[in-house]
Amino acid sequence: MVQLRAKGASDDEVLAAAARFRSLCDEHGALFWLNDRPDLALEAGADGVHVGQDDISVDEVREQVGDRMLIGLSTHSPAQLDAALHSGADQLSVGPVWETPTKPGRPAAGLEYVRHAAATAPGFPWFAIGGIDTSNVAEVVEAGASRIVVVRAIRDAADPRAAAAELRRALDRRPVGAAQ
Repeated sequence: MVQLRAKGASDDEVLAAAARFRSLCDEHGALFWLNDRPDLALEAGADGVHVGQDDISVDEVREQVGDRMLIGLSTHSPAQLDAALHSGADQLSVGPVWETPTKPGRPAAGLEYVRHAAATAPGFPWFAIGGIDTSNVAEVVEAGASRIVVVRAIRDAADPRAAAAELRRALDRRPVGAAQ
């Protein structure tokens, strides 16, 4: 999955970028998600729209998009996760595991929150997010995550392809005794 997150961009800028993202996702067989804006996600032909706790509700998003796209929701605490599991969202983000400049001012939720998600939502698609990179992804996997979200770990890597491959390998490794 690839998500376009362009907080300060104009609608025209988002749609121009979305056209490139849509094309690349189609070329590589990836789902294309747009952040925050169901109206633009529909216009861009996105597969999904992701909203945060302070954005419009999952119910409001569903009213706008119907069954035409998937809905993702960010969570930052066990209580938010528990509510989100009943929200109608199709996937959830869990974090930030560590503080990250992509979410300034958002305190880290920590690995204990990842453990909570693994115990609470084993069959639900959720992604650990926030400060994850090749140096700490093994800790996130050991805490129970089987999916991650990264930005800087690939974008800022000297060799983005190698970084992505290393992250993928880490996700493919399961701790001894972990559920498959």
